[in-house]
Amino acid sequence: MKVFIITGASDGIGAEMARQLAKAHGAQAGLVLAARNRAKLDEVAAQCQALGAQTLVVVANVSEQAQCRALVEQAVAKFGRIDALINNAGVSAQALFSDVKAEDLHWYENLMKVNLWGAVWCTHAALPHLKASKGSIVAVSSLAGLVGVPGRTAYSATKFAMTGFFEALRAELKSAGVSVTTAYPGVVATSIRHRGYNAKGEPAGSSGLKEDDAMSVEECARRILDGMNARRREVVMTAKGKLGRFAKLIVPGMVESMALAALKDEVKPH
Repeated sequence: MKVFIITGASDGIGAEMARQLAKAHGAQAGLVLAARNRAKLDEVAAQCQALGAQTLVVVANVSEQAQCRALVEQAVAKFGRIDALINNAGVSAQALFSDVKAEDLHWYENLMKVNLWGAVWCTHAALPHLKASKGSIVAVSSLAGLVGVPGRTAYSATKFAMTGFFEALRAELKSAGVSVTTAYPGVVATSIRHRGYNAKGEPAGSSGLKEDDAMSVEECARRILDGMNARRREVVMTAKGKLGRFAKLIVPGMVESMALAALKDEVKPH
């Protein structure tokens, strides 16, 4: 049996990765599904069980270190091992920095706790078990973790931090046989941006990005899992992402223009 922990598994990319793992491994899959919404987790678990997988639902808020450790402890108590940790939980945000009032800046810290520290804490708790299985760590970052995106200063900061942490960890774990794959999705057809923070730290209710060419959840999940299975270092999702990563070293002004062009007109800085 292979045991996978997936954070942010109640919907979107996380839920789809769970379904694809269940389909691929059937009864040989042990899926530990973690998020804050029990009802949605139970629904995803039922879908995975219908495909033959064994599941464990854990209600957890990854912004709390104790809950991250408890998640890993429950996984090991149920299945006895961990073969992969998929750090997928995340919160989005869309706000021009100049529009954020001083008294509202606390949500920048809240965002960092979920997007960075949640991944750090889960990884630290799972690491001894991943070393024992010579398993895999996946960090679901964003193209905003490779190229700074205007209107997403807080989000880019958290994702750049993830990039640096997991890049360094990858080198540390090379001799231990643990792979570290960082995935960089672009715009994916999920509701994450609608639930993300606005300038006041409240749910935005809409996306500030143009989403006409959004990647499907199914395709995004498949690419991440393919990267994990191949033990690849990175999975950069789009051609623009690959171009932007290297072009910013040579023509940074062009990359900034590309980033601005991705914003809807109503949220662009004036």
